[in-house]
Amino acid sequence: MRPNLLVPPVLVVLLLAASACREATTTPSSAGAGDARTPTQRELAALLDAEWEWRLRENPQFATTVGDHRFDGQLSKESIADEQRRAQDTQRFLDAASKLDGASLPDADRITLDMFRGELEDRLAAFRFREYLLPINADSGFHSGFALMPQTLRLRDAPDYDNYLARLRAFPRYVDEHIGRMREGLKAGITVPRVALAGADAAVGPLMPADPTASPLYSPFKRLPATLPAAERARIEAAGRAAIAEAVTPAYARFRDFLAREYIPGARETLGASALPDGAAFYQLLVKRFTTLPLTPDQVHETGLREVARIRAEMEQVMRKTGFTGDFAAFLTMLRTDPRFYPKTGEQLLKEGAYIAKRMDAKLPSLFGRLPRQPYGVAPVPDYLAPKYTAGRYNGNPPDGTEPGYYWLNTHALETRPLYNLEALTLHEAVPGHHLQIALANEAQGVPDFRRYSYISAFGEGWGLYSEWLGVEAGFYTDPYSDFGRLTYAMWRAARLVVDTGLHMKGWTRQQAIDYLASNTALSLHECTTETDRYISWPGQALSYKIGELKIRQLRAKAEQVLGPKFDVRRFHDAVLANGSVPLPVLEQQIDAFIRRESAR
Repeated sequence: MRPNLLVPPVLVVLLLAASACREATTTPSSAGAGDARTPTQRELAALLDAEWEWRLRENPQFATTVGDHRFDGQLSKESIADEQRRAQDTQRFLDAASKLDGASLPDADRITLDMFRGELEDRLAAFRFREYLLPINADSGFHSGFALMPQTLRLRDAPDYDNYLARLRAFPRYVDEHIGRMREGLKAGITVPRVALAGADAAVGPLMPADPTASPLYSPFKRLPATLPAAERARIEAAGRAAIAEAVTPAYARFRDFLAREYIPGARETLGASALPDGAAFYQLLVKRFTTLPLTPDQVHETGLREVARIRAEMEQVMRKTGFTGDFAAFLTMLRTDPRFYPKTGEQLLKEGAYIAKRMDAKLPSLFGRLPRQPYGVAPVPDYLAPKYTAGRYNGNPPDGTEPGYYWLNTHALETRPLYNLEALTLHEAVPGHHLQIALANEAQGVPDFRRYSYISAFGEGWGLYSEWLGVEAGFYTDPYSDFGRLTYAMWRAARLVVDTGLHMKGWTRQQAIDYLASNTALSLHECTTETDRYISWPGQALSYKIGELKIRQLRAKAEQVLGPKFDVRRFHDAVLANGSVPLPVLEQQIDAFIRRESAR
């Protein structure tokens, strides 16, 4: 059984009497019938269960996403008081975790305990820096996330639709609580920088059309189950129109007006995270969170500069293979302006992306021993997100397998969507990148729930960038323009190390960051601008990609060197992905263990 309420640490051990009789599934070394676990293992399992139950109750939307439908009619509570209460609860969980003797645990459980403690510590640190006052960034936030909710819902019968209606009707409270946070952020000087918010108010417009049936949130009412009686269908459709017209649309209008009249005019004019209260320490926390390594901003910056120099030399070589005789800057200008490199229609872009993905599908058995059951599709970024969205992104599927994952391609502003980058983008976002990685994590057995559904950016984005590089081995990038596109993406991630630390710790201006990206990559100027605004409003996240990729490639080189002819790339990739998303030091432990096992074969 799972406890129904948050259990104070002093009561955790009492849970064991109720939980010891069940087949535990919360740790890799759990036992089934005739439970042979040690007392510390059972205490850890009970604590993980208690915290997971708390997590699901505190975030009903997350519960729905991971397939727990007990709270489908609720929305999370987002007031500052709720954040304070959650921080107190988190401290109690951390206190309980700190009392467990990790040294007495088997390796798998000790890693789980260390990851659990680290996650709780990061959550508390984020609270101390009042990160909850920043619920939006340059391209997304709680408001756009809500509009994506239909993708995660289970809608099979009238009660399911009534749960969805309850969430729509709760949306005004949800919006007002976020506005309350952001108002407090204005008072405290903790806001998204104003320059990164240009157009944020206008971007809310597509979420509040005059016709409620045109809302993205109305889409579930257009596909009601055929088994519903006609009267029930009519009731649900009418209730959906009313909920959107009377609750959702006015709440979005209120948020748009708040952005336009209060938040954007009052947002800070500084750029860097270091300009926030205790900002240097806050940015150091973000560096640790997004790299999972004990690096300083200066170390990250220097790594970026070295990688930029290395990749630039490769780009120069590939440029010459095209027969171009001008300099590097002229080559970039040619790539950005020659219409042959750009799709004519959104359909062409989607077809090209789908074709690349299917080509890679055929290569997967030669690179992986274990492949996921969950499928994926290719689809355009929704219109209401597209103007300020990235070129492409993976949007995962629910773990119950009722919907596929989707590789989204941005068909807005096609003149900024070069085809020479498309192979690298597709391999990163679809396969063997995020779809493969996330679907395998969802299907992992014997991994605690909090690990199965966590997304550690250095691992996930590092894997995505490694997947781009893996395309060379798989036979992609056969023409020099696509290979230059691959290197552009590699350079982009290296330049992020320089730009992010430059913006947030070294006093760089927005234009300085845009110019650095534009002079070193073949990204469109539009992308250089939107990406810079993303880094300004989401400090630290951009560090994940290159740092993670460097670690994965370093571990592969180590395995190849030690194992020699025993090295099997399929088995190596399975070992990397075996336990879902993990911090890079844990990944290194996994691969060291893999090397020992393979050496003994």
